[in-house]
Amino acid sequence: MGSPHLTLASASPRRRDLLARLGMTPDAVTPADIDETPLKDERPRDYALRMGREKALAVSADGFVLAGDTVVAAGRRILPKTEEESEARDCLNLLSGRRHVVLTSVVLRAPDGTLRERINENVVRFKNLSAEEIDAYIACGEWRGKAGGYAIQGQAEALIQWMKGSHSGVMGLPLYETRALLKAAGFAIG
Repeated sequence: MGSPHLTLASASPRRRDLLARLGMTPDAVTPADIDETPLKDERPRDYALRMGREKALAVSADGFVLAGDTVVAAGRRILPKTEEESEARDCLNLLSGRRHVVLTSVVLRAPDGTLRERINENVVRFKNLSAEEIDAYIACGEWRGKAGGYAIQGQAEALIQWMKGSHSGVMGLPLYETRALLKAAGFAIG
């Protein structure tokens, strides 16, 4: 008997690529369309979990739904998924030479509506970034739509001094936590 039906509630190609590292291809990809505005005084961890839950619940699908959300936080400040160059530049200036937290939630909705969830927490430190390094990174365009204005799987990785945690978690789908949720739900994973 094969694995149950799985819908990925994300349009992110990197989440599909990461899921493939577990030997899995979703049966369907249906991005969740929700309001991602943080609530007043919402803490980054609570926000990441709420977003993962809301995305899992927003998708209409048979079988299981896998959702998640990645949040970059400087202290209690939730950084945006940058769409404008000025936002990305502000984020990089803020993160330059300091550590920050990257939280990624993973939520699996079962066919009966039951939610299973995990959160992955990482600490990342950028080197002190020069104006030229920030300009070069902005010019590459990887920052578009990325939490905190950077993509660790791209050129930004060369600007990271150290990291504590899961590389796949910072990319957007922590494989250890994802594997545990899927295996517990009966998916065939090696």
